[in-house]
Amino acid sequence: MTQNKSTEKKSVLINIIGFILIFLIIIGTGAFLFYKSNHTQAAETTESEIPKTRVPVVVTNPVRRTFERILATQGNIEAKNIALVSPRIPGTIEEFFVDEGDKVIAGETKLFHTDAIKLEQTVTIRENDLAVSICTEKQAKASLEKVTADFEKAELDFKRFERLLKQDATTQDVFEQQESSYKQLAASVKVSQAQVELASERVRQAQAALAIAHKDLDDTTVIAPINGVITMRLAEPGETGSPGMPVLRIEDPNILEISAFLPAVYYPSVIKNQTEMKVTVSGIKIENQTVSYKSTAINPKLRTFEVKCLIKNPPDGIAPGAMAEVEIVLESREGLGVPVTSVQKRANQSVVFTTSGDAASMKTIKTGIESEGWIEITEGQITESNQIVSMGQDMLNEGTLVSIQKETD
Repeated sequence: MTQNKSTEKKSVLINIIGFILIFLIIIGTGAFLFYKSNHTQAAETTESEIPKTRVPVVVTNPVRRTFERILATQGNIEAKNIALVSPRIPGTIEEFFVDEGDKVIAGETKLFHTDAIKLEQTVTIRENDLAVSICTEKQAKASLEKVTADFEKAELDFKRFERLLKQDATTQDVFEQQESSYKQLAASVKVSQAQVELASERVRQAQAALAIAHKDLDDTTVIAPINGVITMRLAEPGETGSPGMPVLRIEDPNILEISAFLPAVYYPSVIKNQTEMKVTVSGIKIENQTVSYKSTAINPKLRTFEVKCLIKNPPDGIAPGAMAEVEIVLESREGLGVPVTSVQKRANQSVVFTTSGDAASMKTIKTGIESEGWIEITEGQITESNQIVSMGQDMLNEGTLVSIQKETD
């Protein structure tokens, strides 16, 4: 009996414990579901209340402009027309009529004078030779006139005796004597004519020798061969000068030449009288020049070639000997361009971002020539009406919301 009561008590206790556990499970489940519902509602409320972030950007419109592929280098300025003046005949330089910095006029300005005493004597001798030759020529002509007169008389006698012989009015012997005299005088005429020709030739030789002597005498005073300025004097009065040894340097400052050397790889791209050269000297820009000279061969050691352009009537401040900044326009064409900074590399492709409304759109493009901070668009769906992001594009992706801060020209 006692054992049965103990068993009943244990059974009741187990039932009570089970009920309590079930009650606790129900309470916990309800609390969890209530917490989850409240948390989800709070999260949804917070998300709807926080505004979406916008990336501030600066935009600009594409521009149609000229794009140039330029090779920059340095060049030298030289005078196109240069004359190194030396004495035309050997002798002592007696006097200079000009000095460095003086302007000279071709064919007019006297430069210097060399010793002329010996040449003056030579002129006198040649004048005397000419006088003798003229006298000899006169003598030969007079002799020819005398012989010609004798010949004409002998010719008349010969014809008369010829008629007499036909009429048997003279002997054969007398006729032959007259014929012989006639032929001898004919030969004498030819000799006299030859002597006149010889004398005339000697006169011409004497005249030529005298002209040379006068030319040599005139050459003792050297005249400027070109217009320009004396840039260098290499001798002093009293020094001996000779042909081929320059004593003065003349340069024409009105026609200058810009010379530059370019790498051989650009040889096919440079075309004489077409390729443009932009020159800057000491801040002075000289544009609209074209290549006037292109060397016909490439230097095999330096692998370079020379180009030149002419500058007529250069502005003040540009002189021979100065250095020039040279830009060779290898290629030039019109095209649509955008700022270089607006182009990015994404997945090994060039892209730009445009704005439509408040969202960014990524456009794949291909680029060409870069010039003065702009780059040419050769392929891509870009027009002049597009707004291109030029600042802030690093933070953009397709569809990113943007806030336009500024539009640049």
